[in-house]
Amino acid sequence: MTLPLPDEAATERVGRALAPLLRAGDVVILDGPLGAGKTTFTRGLGQGLGIRGPVTSPTFVIARVHPSQVGGPDLVHVDAYRLTGPGDFDDLDLEADMAESVTVVEWGRGVAEGLAADRLLVTMAHDGGARVLTATGVGPRWAGIDVEAALAQ
Repeated sequence: MTLPLPDEAATERVGRALAPLLRAGDVVILDGPLGAGKTTFTRGLGQGLGIRGPVTSPTFVIARVHPSQVGGPDLVHVDAYRLTGPGDFDDLDLEADMAESVTVVEWGRGVAEGLAADRLLVTMAHDGGARVLTATGVGPRWAGIDVEAALAQ
């Protein structure tokens, strides 16, 4: 199933809809071209998680931690665009925050899979001018969870 994302509001809404499915320790890998809506999706996810601070692209700082304001998991937001491979994650020391946080990695396909055996891959694309999203769970954590149905609500 592919979800249409006709505008920013819809992209944020889908991010908010994912939040209730997530728990501390989860890793979400975002894949898609420039302008597909990865940061907008993460902004909605942050709203759904009840985190502090605005979610903006962490391109220049590589990673930001947004603490929870509601007693839930923090949000670790990573931009892997400038990382050259999986070994670069060691330098970020993400493991210190991952167990208590939801970790979202923009541009993560091909470099972030080693962060967790169980992860959610969210692919965002342009389909003839419209943005679309697909979500694929990897590992036992996501077995039996219909992520796209939850996001479509």
